[in-house]
Amino acid sequence: MKMKILTGLSVLVLLAVGYFLFTGKGQVPPVQAQKQEAPPVEVSVHTIKQEEVILTKDLSGRTSACQIAEIRPQVSGIVLNRLFTEGSNVKKGQQLYQIDPATYQAAHDSALAGLVKARADLEAVEPKMKRYASLVKLGGVSHQAYDDVVAALAQAKAAVTVARANVATAKISLGYTRVFAPISGRIGRSSVTKGALVTAGQATALATIQNLTQIYVDVNQSARNMMKLRRQMTAQTRNPEALLFIDGETNAYTGKGKILFSDVTVDEGTGMVQLRILFPNPDNELLPGLFVRARIEQSRQENAITLPQQCLVRNADGSTIVWIVDETGTVNTRPITVSQVIGDKWLVTSGLKVGDRVVVAGLQKIRPMARVTIVEMPSSKS
Repeated sequence: MKMKILTGLSVLVLLAVGYFLFTGKGQVPPVQAQKQEAPPVEVSVHTIKQEEVILTKDLSGRTSACQIAEIRPQVSGIVLNRLFTEGSNVKKGQQLYQIDPATYQAAHDSALAGLVKARADLEAVEPKMKRYASLVKLGGVSHQAYDDVVAALAQAKAAVTVARANVATAKISLGYTRVFAPISGRIGRSSVTKGALVTAGQATALATIQNLTQIYVDVNQSARNMMKLRRQMTAQTRNPEALLFIDGETNAYTGKGKILFSDVTVDEGTGMVQLRILFPNPDNELLPGLFVRARIEQSRQENAITLPQQCLVRNADGSTIVWIVDETGTVNTRPITVSQVIGDKWLVTSGLKVGDRVVVAGLQKIRPMARVTIVEMPSSKS
């Protein structure tokens, strides 16, 4: 019974299939009709335009004070007093130390006494010289006696000059017992205390004063780059400026530096030349000995072409390409050449021109000769 039912169902199915095939209602549509054209892919583009680009280079170096004065005694003696606070700011001409002046005061007084004696001797010889000058004409004194008086007058005048010099020397030595600041700046620790014996011209400085209102940064640059920088400084009306970055910080120091000079010799071992840059330091924020980076302007390009870094695609062989959208909204690749990174952009040396539209976002969704819908990148403004 079951066999008969199954046989009947099979016959009905076959009859139905034959009916659809005969009437054409069961024909399978061709593959091309089933396929639909893919919609355009939405991509973001960057429109190429020219802009001024400043090419810079970071050089490492250390800071140093623009003025340094090591305080050393000019005379020997016992330090009676220290007249400053260590680590404070001192003014030019401010007294720092007082050395015992007793012996130098005595020497000065002795020199003054010698000057008085020399002047007295001169006053005794001058009238005698005048009398002998009259008598020698009348034959009252011999010419020899007159010559002796002339010589005595010259000796008396020389003795006065020597005495004056001795007084000046003694006064200078006496003045050196008071040690003054030769420059304004911040003074460091004192190497001596009250009661210490100091000697003239000793190797150890009593203290050191550093003027920190401006500060030097000494960096090393290759001789080749130094020549380029010199040519640029000669061609431009103003010297290139420099930015300063303290070690470990990403934000630049507020003041801009001025390139002063370069060393006159090239290091034979490294081929480097030392470059000195002067930075303002009104708040004494920068201290001598800091490890810093100086960002120096190397050159300027007024009509440079740059490209966002995310646009660039590198092939396996190291070549670089970008995706370009043409006037019809079709994308294709184009080989380009770049030289260096400037911030978040590449500096392009060849392969692009003004007005080219380069794909920035959506690279993973496109293929050669594909149709795209363009969305201009807001960040494409310089």
